[in-house]
Amino acid sequence: MGYERLPYDDAATAPEMTIDCRAVGAALGLPDRRTPAEQTRVAAVRPAPSIRYEDYPREVGKPTIRISEAASRLAAAIHPYLD
Repeated sequence: MGYERLPYDDAATAPEMTIDCRAVGAALGLPDRRTPAEQTRVAAVRPAPSIRYEDYPREVGKPTIRISEAASRLAAAIHPYLD
């Protein structure tokens, strides 16, 4: 057995992986990434977020958890083993 196939492909070079990532982003229609300088420029002109309570009115209810009959039977079956 002179040939042993690895379960993975050899890693590509950094430029090849960058080209692949850009091609995937273009195929998926993702927006171009901003440079740190562009991110700073956008953040500098954006207004600061409000800290006033009135600006964030909302009621957050507790989520409803539904337990199926099958889950209930399983829980009842393993309950004695948890003691």
